[in-house]
Amino acid sequence: MEIVDERQKLKPTKGEVVTLKSHDSDQLLELNYYERDSPFWAPYVNGEELDHLAFLVDDVTAAVDELRQKGVDILVEPYSIGEWAEAYVKDPNGIWIELLPRSREGA
Repeated sequence: MEIVDERQKLKPTKGEVVTLKSHDSDQLLELNYYERDSPFWAPYVNGEELDHLAFLVDDVTAAVDELRQKGVDILVEPYSIGEWAEAYVKDPNGIWIELLPRSREGA
């Protein structure tokens, strides 16, 4: 695995993020850490469930609107973070799904 982006501190979430990528794959793995007073923080328990998955979409707001019409729980409405927008929805198993724009220009 190689680091794709340098470790970044994100003020809006009070967290840190680093993105990893295998040399022979286009798939990315994002690791997140949140400070105790972050709205995303949760106590870590060994063997804890998956935190969340992220998917790229063409338009975050349009994707959220479409999912809302289908009855999907919207956990965090689209908001700007740096140069792009993101949002969170919940899948039928309760796992958080992060939606990110496929290109930052289309955010």
